[in-house]
Amino acid sequence: MTHVIRRKSKAEPAPATTLFLFGAHGDLVKRLLVPALYNLKRNGLLGDGLRIIGVDHNAISDEGFAQKLEDFIRNEMAGKGDHTLDPAVWSKLAKGISYVQGDFLDDSTYQKLAAKIADSGTGNAVFYLATAPRFFSEVARRLGAAGLLEETPEAFRRVVIEKPFGSDLQTAEALNACLLKVMTEKQIYRIDHYLGKETVQNILVSRFSNSLFEAFWNNHYIDHVQITAAETVGVETRGSFYEHTGALRDMVPNHLFQLLAMVAMEPPAAFGADAVRGEKAKVIGAIRPWTVEEARANSVRGQYAAGQIDGKALPGYRQEDRVAPDSKTETYVALKVMIDNWRWVGVPFYLRTGKRMSVRDTEIVICFKPAPYAQFRDTEVDELQPTYLRIQIQPNEGMWFDLLAKRPGQALKMDNIELGFAYKDFFEMQPSTGYETLIYDCLTGDQTLFQRADNIENGWRAVQPFLDAWQQDSSVQSYFAGENGPKAGEELLTRDGRVWHRLG
Repeated sequence: MTHVIRRKSKAEPAPATTLFLFGAHGDLVKRLLVPALYNLKRNGLLGDGLRIIGVDHNAISDEGFAQKLEDFIRNEMAGKGDHTLDPAVWSKLAKGISYVQGDFLDDSTYQKLAAKIADSGTGNAVFYLATAPRFFSEVARRLGAAGLLEETPEAFRRVVIEKPFGSDLQTAEALNACLLKVMTEKQIYRIDHYLGKETVQNILVSRFSNSLFEAFWNNHYIDHVQITAAETVGVETRGSFYEHTGALRDMVPNHLFQLLAMVAMEPPAAFGADAVRGEKAKVIGAIRPWTVEEARANSVRGQYAAGQIDGKALPGYRQEDRVAPDSKTETYVALKVMIDNWRWVGVPFYLRTGKRMSVRDTEIVICFKPAPYAQFRDTEVDELQPTYLRIQIQPNEGMWFDLLAKRPGQALKMDNIELGFAYKDFFEMQPSTGYETLIYDCLTGDQTLFQRADNIENGWRAVQPFLDAWQQDSSVQSYFAGENGPKAGEELLTRDGRVWHRLG
């Protein structure tokens, strides 16, 4: 029985818990976390014992904080026009919302948190660090020093860490070491919101519950794999953050490598957290460590220039707010990686992600090797397109097979046809931020969809050669907003006799 099936078969309300949201006035809390909590409450997955406590340096009353969140969510829902805030559901959630004003680096703040837990009637506590990364280790250290991470048989203590988890291998190892000094691995929930998406979770179900897939899921039948996360938005208000991060750090060691792991991992012995996360860590650890020269040859850095999307003129990255006019930060990256294990040896994985591309599209494309064409030697075989299995994560969630079929008529001519399904056609899709499953799993103690220390470090180990290569050569290639990256991104595949699957 898989993790996903078990959860959906009977999901009980989460146990009574005090949930502390550090960085309570930030976008993550108001745009994603609290709406996700509202959705869980609406679906009956949060009991009356959940208390939500915002923690930040701004002064605001408990009532003012709850009202601020309500106003924001109500306006967001009205803007989308597809659903409205249910007053009865919000009222139940808001009863448990309060606020603590305090500096993250002031020990007295943590005394206030201890008092809140003491007053809760339950010792269970989750500390969600929705803060800037520079506070992760500082908050964890102070939580430990205040005794707030000490568990008992009757009460758990957990810490949720957002990305980016480090900025390279060295900083990721240092952060892991810091966390493990004050808590155990089973208390740490390194979150990646991509893993909360239904289509991502469905990759494991599709692979391991359908013998058809697993029979050809190897280098005998698969030519290559493409993983794309394309965005039409630019850096928006995140210019200063992006200047120090870039597309590779922001997306590859976490989001794209997690998708790669779901596609490439071996079947786990069981669908428990340790077994699943162990297989993920193994396959990420099997990514071939390129030399600096190989990393340079197998990577492309791009940066969007002024252009148009849907007829709307858009500025270039260097014209964005809080971006240096001569910035060499990449907003697009394309990589070729190889996995050196029995199943995948010889199969390249091509990864790309970028901002201001032509469409919003996150997808995994499995490209199959061509069938023997001897019987078709007198037909247009040279013009046949590869056959694919396409898994679209967003926005049109679903799975499709691109197959070859005979076109009606006397001549033997072939066309590509598409077989598959869209989630919205088969299932009722509830409004979701993508965090609902992950928050619920954290409250109930299921770490399956969260990253373990070795998984994080293996991811950074795999991208470190690219970081080293770019430190020596920081040149970045330009592409116009509305294009799918620079020409070199296309050449990364065409030199191997392959092409990117068309987006959208």
